[in-house]
Amino acid sequence: MAIIDFHNHFYPRSYLTAVRNGKSTIKHTTDNDGNPVLHYPGDYNVVVPGHRDADLRGQVLAEHGIDTQVLTFTSPGTHVEAPETAVALATEVNNDFAEIVRSKSRFTALATLPLNHPQAASVELDRAMTQLGFKGAMLFSNVNGTALSDECYWPMYEKANDLDAVLYIHPIHPVGVEAMTEYWLMPLLGFVFDTTLAAAKIVFSGVAERFPRITWVLAHLGGTVPYLAERLDRGFYAFEDCRQHIDQPPSTYLKRFYYDTVNFDSKAVQLAIDFAGVSHVIAGSDYPHKIGSLRKMLDGIAGLSISDQARADILGNNTAKLLGP
Repeated sequence: MAIIDFHNHFYPRSYLTAVRNGKSTIKHTTDNDGNPVLHYPGDYNVVVPGHRDADLRGQVLAEHGIDTQVLTFTSPGTHVEAPETAVALATEVNNDFAEIVRSKSRFTALATLPLNHPQAASVELDRAMTQLGFKGAMLFSNVNGTALSDECYWPMYEKANDLDAVLYIHPIHPVGVEAMTEYWLMPLLGFVFDTTLAAAKIVFSGVAERFPRITWVLAHLGGTVPYLAERLDRGFYAFEDCRQHIDQPPSTYLKRFYYDTVNFDSKAVQLAIDFAGVSHVIAGSDYPHKIGSLRKMLDGIAGLSISDQARADILGNNTAKLLGP
């Protein structure tokens, strides 16, 4: 049984070098342990060795019995830069990811895109999938406040639809962040709310229906989607606006999405299974972020009262089918 960690994050060397050399708007400092620290609006990330050393990461995966990780970039993303800088950095990140995938046995990857330049994002998605061999891309839940459902992204979705792309929605600096400045509420609550908001808009706007060959994946167990989908359905029946662009209740579309297990409470994961089916739940750790954990990923899935086959599907089979050979 192969174990595949779908949700984790990596900073390629070229990106860190660009930030350190002032080619980015991101402020760079170093902590007392020599780790780079990236400062951006509302948050910062300490780039520990697991974020940036693929060889070390491979050793950690072996120690945990994890066969493969799907590498993705992380906050602050490239969309916080000037558009031309965003394009250059996204290209470098994807090239570095492709090299890691070629040279290391435990990794595959999803592309990052210069989302503040929608036309270039479409071009980079095509390059990443047709030339670099990626199966899709990670999208941030909003782009400097612009919703992923905005029509400026529809040409990119048309390209993604033609390519049968996997598009993974991961949260970023949420709308309304000014109410989340204490107690780390931005990542603890704001991130999951922003994922929920993005998914709801993708559905209500008709994007999920208009581009049916895109496979959508939601981070952090879909935010609050499994818990609140029934409420979205009530809105569909109650309000004409909620039926303007879709023919079926929102849960019909949301049950086609995939949900990673970066909520390490087995009861919460069970709710997602009950909502979308075991075939649409995939293992994720959020490694090596401070509140991520490879061990908690494994323990949370081990604690589910499901069959051995269902457990194997969540641990790796579903992601293997999702990303193909």
